[in-house]
Amino acid sequence: MDLLKALLVTAVAIPAAYGQFCEHQWQGKWAKREVNAVQARDSIDPPDLEIRPLIVNGPSRNRVDFIFLGDGYTSDEKDKFFADAQFLAENITNGHTFYDVLPLLNFWAGFTPSTDSGIGTGGVPKNTVYGLYRDGTELRGVYYDKPEIAHAACDSTDTCDYPILLGNDPLYGGLGGEFTVITSSPTNGPAILRHELGHSIIGVGEEYDGGEIYEGVNSAPNTSAVPWEAWYTNSSLEPKIQRSNMPIQAYPWTLLNTTQGWSQNFTSAGTYNTHLVQVSLSGMTASSDLLVEIDGNDVGWEINPEVGVDRYIYNMKVDEALAPGEHEIKVTLLNGEIEGSAQLCNLEVIEYGEEFDFDTGYYGLYPTFSDLNVTTYRPTNDLCLMRSVYSVDFCEACIEGLWLSLLDSVKLIENFTEIVEPNPDGSTLVKIDLLPLGKYRTINTTHAEEYEILWYGGEENIILEDWTNKTHAFIVPDTTEFGIEVRFWSDQIRSPNNTALIDKRRFRITG
Repeated sequence: MDLLKALLVTAVAIPAAYGQFCEHQWQGKWAKREVNAVQARDSIDPPDLEIRPLIVNGPSRNRVDFIFLGDGYTSDEKDKFFADAQFLAENITNGHTFYDVLPLLNFWAGFTPSTDSGIGTGGVPKNTVYGLYRDGTELRGVYYDKPEIAHAACDSTDTCDYPILLGNDPLYGGLGGEFTVITSSPTNGPAILRHELGHSIIGVGEEYDGGEIYEGVNSAPNTSAVPWEAWYTNSSLEPKIQRSNMPIQAYPWTLLNTTQGWSQNFTSAGTYNTHLVQVSLSGMTASSDLLVEIDGNDVGWEINPEVGVDRYIYNMKVDEALAPGEHEIKVTLLNGEIEGSAQLCNLEVIEYGEEFDFDTGYYGLYPTFSDLNVTTYRPTNDLCLMRSVYSVDFCEACIEGLWLSLLDSVKLIENFTEIVEPNPDGSTLVKIDLLPLGKYRTINTTHAEEYEILWYGGEENIILEDWTNKTHAFIVPDTTEFGIEVRFWSDQIRSPNNTALIDKRRFRITG
C-alpha cells in the first residue's frame, strides 16, 4: 500500500483516447535489420549483458528470439531478474498463447545491473540501464528514456529479434512499439506481455473499445472486407452483426475519496436486453472498499483478492435491460483508509441485443467502438487477448496470423547434409532436417499438422516419387541438379498458398 500511495502523490492529465489495457505505439514487427539507424548509434557502447537461456528450442539462426532486458534491477537483485524473466517466459508458453508455436521460439534473459532499484515516476527516470518511467503516477504506460542503449544492447547479441524491457516494478504498466515494455507485476506482467507481443509479431491493432488503431487480421472496417471469413462458425448466417451498443466510456484516472463519489450520466436507447459494466481500479483492499451503482442499484462489484492493490479490470454482467432515457453511473469510495491510493482508471457500459451470441468460441461479426465512436468489427466476443487482457488465448484469426508471421522469419528446412561417400550403385545420400513440427515435434500439440516433402531430379524437375514425404533421398549418378520442396500444413492455418508455408531449395551438382 505504501508503494502505491507513493506512486499516486500527484496526477497528470492524459488524453482519454488512451486504451484501457496498456499503452502502445504499434509500428509493426520489430526486426533489427530493418530499423532506421539512430543518429550516432554506432558510437553507443552496448551495456554488458549476462545472458542466460530461459527456453531454447533451436539455433538462433533459424528461430525467433525474444530477450528480456532488465531495468531497475541492482546487482543484489540479479537473481530476482532471472526469476522474473523465467516466470514470464513460462507463463505465456505453458499450454496457452504461444504454446503451439513454441518450437519456433527461443527465450533469453540479459542482465545489466542498475544503480537504482525500480522505475521512475512523474516523468523522471531513475538511474537505471534503460531509464524506464511512468509519465505520471497512474498505473498505465511505462516509457523508456534511453532507446539508444536498448538498441545497442539488442544489436550486441544474436539472441535478440524481439527485445522486451522488463521493469523491476510490482504494479501494472507497459508499452508496445519497437520495444515491448512490461513490469514484473505477477498478474499484469504476463497479460500485458501477451497483448503487446500480439501487436509486435502479428501486426494487429486493438480489439477493445476506446482505442485508436484497428487493423490487421482481427479487424474489419465493414461487413464486406472481413479477413477471417474462413473462420466463421456459420458462414451461411454471415454477415450478421452481433447487436450491441456502448452508451458510455470514460477515462477519469482520478483518485477517489469518501466525501464525494465520481458519477457521470449517459443515455440508453432502451432497445437492448442486458448490459455489462466494466471498471478498471487500483489501490483496492477489500470488496467493502467500493460501491459501483447504476441509478442507485449496486451492480455487484467484488475485489479480485489475488491482485492486491494492483490495477485490475472488472466486468459485471447485469441480466436486465436499461430503460430508455438518461441514467447515472456512480463509483463511491467507502474506505477512508485508502484515500490517496484508491483510483478509478476507466469504465464503460456495453448493452447487448437479445440475439447477441455470447458463446466464447463463436466466430462472426462483433462491433468494436473506437475513441471516436467509429465502429469496426472483430472475430469473437471476449475470447481474444487482444480484447480481454486477462484472456490467455488468441482467437483463431490471430493464431493464423501468428503462425504466418513467425514462419516468414524462419526456414522449414533447418539443415542439408550430403553424405560424400557414394553408395555401391554410385548414388549419393542426401538428408534434410526440418523444423520440429508435425510428426517431428518434441513439444506436443492437440492440433493436426504435417509436412509434404517432394524431391525433384534433373533439369526437367521430375518428381522422385520413391522419396516423397521422406527426409532423405538417394541421388543417382549423372544427376546434374536436384531440388527439394517442403510444404507445411496446420489446421490452425487456412491460407494454404501463403509463401511462408513453402521452402524450396535447388542444388546443382558439380564434379
